[in-house]
Formats: sequence, structure tokens, C-alpha cells
Amino acid sequence: MISVIIIDDHPLVLNGFEFILKTHPEISLLSTFTNAEEALAYLDDHPVDVVLADINMPGINGIDATTVIKRKQPKTHVIAVSNINESSIVQRMLDAGASGYLLKNVSAGELIDGIHAVVEGEQALSKEIEPILDQEKNTVPKVTQREHEVLRLMAQGKTTPQIAEEMFISPLTVESHRRNLLQKFEVSNSASLIHKATEMKFI
Repeated sequence: MISVIIIDDHPLVLNGFEFILKTHPEISLLSTFTNAEEALAYLDDHPVDVVLADINMPGINGIDATTVIKRKQPKTHVIAVSNINESSIVQRMLDAGASGYLLKNVSAGELIDGIHAVVEGEQALSKEIEPILDQEKNTVPKVTQREHEVLRLMAQGKTTPQIAEEMFISPLTVESHRRNLLQKFEVSNSASLIHKATEMKFI
């Protein structure tokens, strides 16, 4: 039996997925939650194989919740179930540790197949998501020489004042380059920036 919980603040979605999963003999739906906070508290005491998680939710969003889940329960597989098909959001969810990304128009069969796939160590993606990720991989940010130097020094763990001193520029200019890099790589913080830049062979 594969144990599953669902986190989604839309009752219709919860009811629909609950009906699909409860009628499947190999899946045990343990609980459903309308917010991530309650689900995270539940996971502290109840190991679960798979978490189906929405992204846009009140309080903790699905991306941040996935980060926490993977830190607390590394063996738990998270599948995003969302209406959002924006490449940067899909990539951020996968970078947070999600094993799959399914759109909410997924069929019952695709949902079940996705759950089985992640448990077996594979990735579960809606057919509409794969070309979006391929396009994302082919989109290489255009980085200036100065930005590349800032990026390299950030990866070395240097602070803004240290980077400013080494490059003979002001801390404000360093912060401006940093903001530009975050925007170009479509990430929200320095750690994600360095991770993505490393994956894309910029560092």
C-alpha cells in the first residue's frame, strides 16, 4: 500500500482526488489538509510515501512546504498538483525537491500512474509540462562580464562588502548586479541563484 496525503485549499479538488484515491486498492489515503501548516505538523508524527500538494495556498505555499517536507522526511515524495504551468514556478517546485508536477486537469489514470512513478524513483510530469521544462532548459540567461564576476564571488561565499572591495565597486552596485542576476535566472534568493547557475555551468 502506498500512503498518501493531499494538501489543497480547494474543497472540490480535495473531494475529487479523494474519490479517485480511495477507490484504488493499492493506495491508502491517510488524510487531507487545506493548508500546509497542518500537513507539516501531521508529517512530524506520520511517515507518508507521497504528498500531493497545491502551490498557491494561504500561509505556507507549496514550494516552501516541499522544502520543509524534504528536509524533515527525505524519503517522502512530493508531487505538485497545480493549475500553474509557468516554467519558472515548475522549475522552482522541482528545485525544492518535488518528484513530479501534475496539472489539475490530470486524469484519474495519470494521477495514479504519477504516484506509482515517484515511488519507483521516477519523475511524474503532465504531458503539458515536459515541453515547458525543455524550453526552460534552452533558455540561457545573458550575463554581463561584471555580473559573471559577482556570481563567481558569491559562489565563493563572499559578502557584498567583500565583493565590492575586490571588484573596486560600491556595495550598492554589487547589490544591483545581484538583483539583476536573481531576475535573469528567475530565482528568489542567493542560494537558489548559485545552485541554478552551477547547474547551467555558469560557475
